[in-house]
Amino acid sequence: MYVENKAGGLNGRGSIGRVSFSKTGATLYYQGKSFRSLKGGYKANYFDIDSGEEYWISGPKKFGSDRLYGTPGVTIDEDVRGEYWTQIRKQPQRIREQTA
Repeated sequence: MYVENKAGGLNGRGSIGRVSFSKTGATLYYQGKSFRSLKGGYKANYFDIDSGEEYWISGPKKFGSDRLYGTPGVTIDEDVRGEYWTQIRKQPQRIREQTA
């Protein structure tokens, strides 16, 4: 999934990584954080349950246009890098690249 912190404004730090879901699907988990849906937020769709910070979380895009605003430079977590470059972006020659 694409996960971007919106706490500092519209152009936050973004990452491509694997999230997990609660049994009900109401909570997402990523890098030790728990997220719930904002159910209608503006330029953010989830919030961190502990901090209240807002995030944009969505599936990664085939053409790499994951960010809502700003320039590229999204960090790709090491455990999903191969899958991201081969299955999503269809660019296996870039498998060692850490940013998209």
